Amino acid sequence: MTAPEMIRNVAIVAHIDHGKTTLIDSIFRAAHTFRENARVAERVMDSRDLERERGITIKAKHCTVNWQGYRINIVDTPGHADFSGEVERVLSLVDSVILLVDAAEGPMPQTRYVLMRALRLGLRPIVVVNKVDRSHANPAQALDKTFDLFVELGATDEQCDFPVLYGSGLEGWLVEDLDAGADQDLEALFRTLVDYVPAPKANSEAPFLMQVSTLAWSDYLGQIGCGKILQGTLRKGDSLTQTRVRWTDPERSGHETLWSHPASCVHLFTTQGLDREEAEEAGAGDIVWFSGPDEISLGDLFSSPQLENPSLPPLDIEEPTVSMFFLVNTGPFAGKEGQAVTLRQLKARLERETKTDVALRVEDLGRPDGVKVSGRGELHLAILVEEMRREGMEFCVSRPEIITHRDDAGKLLEPVEELLIDVPEDYQGVVIQKLALRKGELLSMANSGTGLLRLEYRIPTRGLIGYRNEFLTDTRGLGVLTSRFVGYAPWFGEMTGRSRGSLVSLDGGLATSYSLENLQTRGTLFLSPGDPVYCGMVVGECSRPKDLPCNPAKRKQLTNHRSATKDAMIILDVPRKLNVDSALEWIGEDELVEVTPPSVRVRKIILDPTERKRAAMKAGAGTTEAEEDEE
Repeated sequence: MTAPEMIRNVAIVAHIDHGKTTLIDSIFRAAHTFRENARVAERVMDSRDLERERGITIKAKHCTVNWQGYRINIVDTPGHADFSGEVERVLSLVDSVILLVDAAEGPMPQTRYVLMRALRLGLRPIVVVNKVDRSHANPAQALDKTFDLFVELGATDEQCDFPVLYGSGLEGWLVEDLDAGADQDLEALFRTLVDYVPAPKANSEAPFLMQVSTLAWSDYLGQIGCGKILQGTLRKGDSLTQTRVRWTDPERSGHETLWSHPASCVHLFTTQGLDREEAEEAGAGDIVWFSGPDEISLGDLFSSPQLENPSLPPLDIEEPTVSMFFLVNTGPFAGKEGQAVTLRQLKARLERETKTDVALRVEDLGRPDGVKVSGRGELHLAILVEEMRREGMEFCVSRPEIITHRDDAGKLLEPVEELLIDVPEDYQGVVIQKLALRKGELLSMANSGTGLLRLEYRIPTRGLIGYRNEFLTDTRGLGVLTSRFVGYAPWFGEMTGRSRGSLVSLDGGLATSYSLENLQTRGTLFLSPGDPVYCGMVVGECSRPKDLPCNPAKRKQLTNHRSATKDAMIILDVPRKLNVDSALEWIGEDELVEVTPPSVRVRKIILDPTERKRAAMKAGAGTTEAEEDEE
């Protein structure tokens, strides 16, 4: 066991792509965590395939380094707002945070969010101005904006008196003074962590107590809980008391004990470097993993039976803002390209996900074909869909929809986001025009002097659904768009949806070049010659507002008559291949995304064209009757 005064617990928080995971790579090298001849991958903390492919951190991860006898527990957190639930729960593990700020971009929306959460918990951050070696970096301006952000968020005088380090996480050096210069290493960071981060406030002699802040799952061990030992010592095989608490009112002014059960610690793990190692005991102040209880939830208290009435407030996790339905695949290709799952299997997989993802909600609304899944944003749900797809599952998902609430007066409220856009001056007009149609309210506009404009918007969440890909197209891939959820506001009114219809197949078979050549003049295709299609499948985006029925499998008639176009060469445009993210953004209300291991397709909810037309007529009649009733 390590004495509490020799332990430092710290989290690294920042906006996406500001260099958190890259800095941890340099920390590992500086602390000699791996042997000299070990082959270590870049961004070693991003161990999942999706994290490496997308270059983002999805799950918060815990690692440990040793420096001059000190045990430093470091938690790497996601920078994307859709995974902010990972940040909320791990901040209770640590005693300080390293706030990374890009020297060129300065504070961004997620910087504000994670800093606000840290300040509310009374933590004193350490500010690291990263990427100062870039040609357009402005460390002084980035620091000034960061200090203004501290003041704006209501930081105390003590919290505003933060230490500042400058450097490059990629190159592996940080210094306290850029002008003075220093050795190109991380000595200044380790020294600041030891001197500035307080040791855990823990009493090793008191009865054992800890609160679960992180969840994991093992097919062999079951549910695994992680937390910081607040007091006492935990030994493998100890008898424990598991206590669950809840808020007594929506304002969260008080809490009460829901129930209390006996439990035991069957397996105990501590972290060394990146690996969990089984341990016999662990002391106060350390971060540990343990298994034993059948069910562990976020915020559960585990204590020694000698400790009477343990009581700590539950951990705060903000509610989801976006939902969609996960449905059993009922299409003609079900079971041909992957494992066609039943509703029971679909529920079991989603419930297993909720054991580790505390920001995810699964609701069974009684539908015979699927369940409702809610999350923090489109990307949050799209990552889950992609993971299930890679596991070999086949299923369908509906269009993402916002989650609304009503206030005490019965007024309808919808989620609102703060939107920050960096866009070249040449494309500002089309961006402002599109956001105005999506009920965006321009709050500020600033020119950085480098040809980029920074636009700050307040916009409803539903206005952003389906806009990100359109934004990249409008700005030729040069724009940067980031957002974060800021709360609920009164309903903004009706909003224009997708301006173009779909090319819908009327028949099944294999797509032919002969048919696709004619279809590509009517819109943008999603498929290539030889791709299988079925009736009701969406094969492209129509150039007009309404849907267009078509037959992409139509073949050229073979006769004994000479054709005037027999020697004509067929030239096809490159099709737009949809992935999970782009398909979820594009589909309409009457469409589904069919997900299989090798393919992502878009289809109509009702495949039969006659039934689809009959349903549209019924819906139109219902709307007319409702309008007449209102009149």
